[in-house]
Amino acid sequence: MRREGASKEKAARIANSPTSSSRKGGKRGKYEEQSKSDVYEEAKKVGIKGRSSMSKDELIKALRDR
Repeated sequence: MRREGASKEKAARIANSPTSSSRKGGKRGKYEEQSKSDVYEEAKKVGIKGRSSMSKDELIKALRDR
């Protein structure tokens, strides 16, 4: 996605969509299967504000809504 010009946010949203139609390409599991610190680092990469005070569920929602 990134090589095709998609933003980090869009690439993260598509890669971690709960209804992904394909497993090809992505090595990471769904956000729910990752640790909170992994989800936090992904939120940090895409610039989610207020992430330090968010729960794992809130981080996942913020990443998907982005």
